[in-house]
Amino acid sequence: MSLVAVNNVQFSYNDTIILDGCTFALEAGERIGIVGRNGTGKSTLLRLITGHGKPDQGTVEIQRNVRVGYLTQDPDLDPEDTLRDAAEGAFEQLHQLHGELHRVFDDMAEADEAALARLMRRQEQLEREIEAAGGYAIDHRIDSVLHGLGFTDAQFPIKVRDLSGGQKGRLALARLLLEEPDVLLLDEPTNHLDIDGRLWLEEFLVSQFRGAVVMISHDRYMLDRVVSRIVEVEQGRLIEYPGNYDKFRELRAERRLTMQRAWEKEQTKFKQEEAFIRKYRAGQRAKQARGRESRLERAKQSSSLERPMELASLKLELPRAERSGDLVVVTRGLSKSYTNDDGSRKRLFHDVDVSIERGERWGIIGPNGAGKTTLVSCLLGEMEADAGKINLGSRLSVGYFRQTQVHVDMEQPVYRFLQNVIRKENEGVTLSEQQSRNLAGAFLFSGEDQEKDLSVLSGGERARAMLAALIASSKNLLVLDEPTNHLDIPSAERLEEAFSMDGGYDGTLILISHDRALIDATCDHLLVLDGKGGCEVFLGNYTQWHERELKRAREAVSSTPKREKEKAPPPPTPEVKKTKKQKRRGPYSSLRMEDLEKRIEEVEGEIARVDEAINDPDTWTDPLKSAKLTEKREELAAKLAPLEEEWVERLE
Repeated sequence: MSLVAVNNVQFSYNDTIILDGCTFALEAGERIGIVGRNGTGKSTLLRLITGHGKPDQGTVEIQRNVRVGYLTQDPDLDPEDTLRDAAEGAFEQLHQLHGELHRVFDDMAEADEAALARLMRRQEQLEREIEAAGGYAIDHRIDSVLHGLGFTDAQFPIKVRDLSGGQKGRLALARLLLEEPDVLLLDEPTNHLDIDGRLWLEEFLVSQFRGAVVMISHDRYMLDRVVSRIVEVEQGRLIEYPGNYDKFRELRAERRLTMQRAWEKEQTKFKQEEAFIRKYRAGQRAKQARGRESRLERAKQSSSLERPMELASLKLELPRAERSGDLVVVTRGLSKSYTNDDGSRKRLFHDVDVSIERGERWGIIGPNGAGKTTLVSCLLGEMEADAGKINLGSRLSVGYFRQTQVHVDMEQPVYRFLQNVIRKENEGVTLSEQQSRNLAGAFLFSGEDQEKDLSVLSGGERARAMLAALIASSKNLLVLDEPTNHLDIPSAERLEEAFSMDGGYDGTLILISHDRALIDATCDHLLVLDGKGGCEVFLGNYTQWHERELKRAREAVSSTPKREKEKAPPPPTPEVKKTKKQKRRGPYSSLRMEDLEKRIEEVEGEIARVDEAINDPDTWTDPLKSAKLTEKREELAAKLAPLEEEWVERLE
């Protein structure tokens, strides 16, 4: 039986059908990605699975005793808990089991023989349940997950009420991962994660989490790494594709091309019938024409063919910006720090030397809080640097996309907003209503959506409108700060097309983003902030930089002298296994049992400390350190194996 079965579900909201006849099943250990335009019902589907709402028709069935964990975009946390206590709340059941076990021990002290036997059976049962729920070693797991999601030890005592919205989101994710449900439902888990946090989460889901996963995500690289099946929500229906997101794009393109051809063929047939009916409606063949008209109407009503969405590529004819000077931004020795609440100084970056030339596309990456937005503010002269020089090129016209847009009249429809922006930014250029509607359509606003005022748009829709206006506003330098934060995948892919070399924009781009796919598709230079004050200039995109870091780490490991590993003894011969008369002599056969157990505990303790260091967020940003620690752990595991074999041998 499937863990989760969604059967012919229909759900409506305010007379609008959101889901219409949706069916799918989730098997044990399966990883599914849910994709689709914003507002198509992805989150609604997850809420129905968790019972946060009931379908109008159909059923949602959860296998008995299956625990479902749900990451919402609005986490419910106790504001008076500390950050670490809130995370430890994932083990509430374990704490209850420990409490009951202590009460059993207390009752044993005064129990008679009959009661003692019953209590001992309960003790055994509780200890099995405690082991299944995480045992006694939960502190390391809590710290490991919190560190992996970007929290530091210094933040553990902070009250939940004092956390930012992004920190609360990461805390809710940490708590859910620690609960280890049988089914993990993740609704945009990367919303508040930097690149290091996304890499950690990918690794956790692939290597450590054993349950089933259903994930709504706009992070295409995470979908590629984690899921093995894609379910697309489109026009109220679910369409399934085998494979990861990259395979889904290939299969969807093939499917939509086939749909387009079938639709066009059917439309041609309809037009031919309509031409015949018009020609012979009043003539001698009028009766035949009326019969064919009836058949045509029935054919149109029964037709299941639809014109596929989003098939065409983005083709924009934008007003050209004035050509800037060859050098756009040049810095020498740029440095910036700030003072923490405790009076200490936090260095964001120092001695940054960079030359940005006309037409180049620069991505700025780094951990949360590394100073990416501050660096851009310094480059544009909006914030004063502590040291260094900045020279801006000649004839620059700068467009800046921020997370909050101000000074925009929200009481105007989308197409009119675009028309007004281009008229204002391009003297002498007049954009017709149809041209502005074409621009809106290129950024996935349908005819009906183009009529909506900005004030009633969702955050993602408004961001899309602002980006369309910015791209068309004839700026020869565009600065985009996390432009895809509220965009769905189709919108992000449209943005990539706009910034491709033949996408219509020919100016210079500076992009701050954690979206690795967007950086790879649009940037040919990187500024990499490490969160410790360092800043590296790299020629290439994210994947090229990441591969270089991995290569450096591998080379560093291969050049490091390795300690000679203790070799595990060869397995016993079949005769020894069969008769058990001969006892092999291992490297630790001379140790006393107490010394052997002590040695095992020491090695296990070293492994635990190495694991803690591996999961430290600083390690994830230092490939050399990560590689050395991994090598160390392999050595310790090789050392532990013969010790455990000797211990098992003696028990037998």
